[in-house]
Amino acid sequence: MAQKRTTKLVADEPDFLQFNDLTCETVGGKVIFATDEWFAPAKNLLKKEPPEFIVSAFTEFGKWMDGWETRRKRIPGHDWCIIQLGVPGLICGIDVDTSFFTGNHSPHISIQAGCLESLPTFTLEGDRTGMSASNSEMAAVATLCSEEWPELVGMSKLEPGYLDCCHNYFKVNFKRRVTHLRLNMYPDGGIARLRVYGVGQRDWSSISSDQQVDLVAQSNGGVCLGYSNAHFGHPRNMIGFGRGVNMGDGWETARRLDRPKELKVDGQGILQVPGSEWAVFRLGHVGLISSVEVDTNHFKGNFPDSCRIEACLLNPEEEDQSVRTKWSSVKWEVLLPPQKLRPHHRHHYSKADLTMTHLVSHVRLVIAPDGGVSRLRLWGQPTTAASTNQKRPVSKL
Repeated sequence: MAQKRTTKLVADEPDFLQFNDLTCETVGGKVIFATDEWFAPAKNLLKKEPPEFIVSAFTEFGKWMDGWETRRKRIPGHDWCIIQLGVPGLICGIDVDTSFFTGNHSPHISIQAGCLESLPTFTLEGDRTGMSASNSEMAAVATLCSEEWPELVGMSKLEPGYLDCCHNYFKVNFKRRVTHLRLNMYPDGGIARLRVYGVGQRDWSSISSDQQVDLVAQSNGGVCLGYSNAHFGHPRNMIGFGRGVNMGDGWETARRLDRPKELKVDGQGILQVPGSEWAVFRLGHVGLISSVEVDTNHFKGNFPDSCRIEACLLNPEEEDQSVRTKWSSVKWEVLLPPQKLRPHHRHHYSKADLTMTHLVSHVRLVIAPDGGVSRLRLWGQPTTAASTNQKRPVSKL
């Protein structure tokens, strides 16, 4: 049974949680080095699933923990690891989650950032529980000079892993692209998860103007900037990698309470309901959209009855104004007229189905009356003439 979220906990959540997790294992993030992984391997930091605690679970090295936990340090120094982002980009905020590490959490951390021109050739493989870095691994990581990387988060205290204080949030104001992070624990201990929220940044100079690209994809810099409801799943999931793995890997709203007692349809078979839900995205690059995919994969008894897509072209100042007004001030134009949806189905719409032929920077997916969508793909041509819109990572939420 789901826990009820208190108003206080929701109010305390920072705005940057709306953006994409750039380090999650599902987007290709990985730990490529760790000084010590005695009780629990560092790769656990990047799991998508929330951490869990199993009272009776032990390994030959001690208590099983769903996170990264090092041995109690008895030599000089401190523990640290190197994380390769799955989606390089601009970082807006970080959540260091200490869930269930109540008497063994790391008391302090700092986080440094690097932007490497080429990816390191070394990595960590297999189950690293009970292991520490070898001399050859230490020599390989030394070539990165990570101790000299600039700080995203200075030396900071962590709270223990109790429900009301396990999320340690850090807002980041770093205007440079990041490919790797160095997470320092002082001096040792455990951390359950590391969430790094931001916006992907890719090199658009290598993309020809006539090449079809998914302009809203997380890997191409797409980002969710607002939504009406995300009770069961956040809209940012729709722009993730591949197809959704289950209903939790998509956008799902609560059932609207203004649903008519008896439902009726129009001539197209679309339900006539008074309400709808929406999610707004900024494209990774301004462009011309030529085809759309709306995927209701896994949503079999809770898919939306219909959807439509609206679009506009905004500069950064107009975007800021729109965020402040919760997107009520935007003059949206219809990109895709209302379409009847099917359960657990990949819906494709070609250029002939679309009603806009000019540049787009932002889109709004509207579903009626409620329900879940697994993936949204907006294929089109990036347009270099309007690239000034892409220089800002996020809005002033």
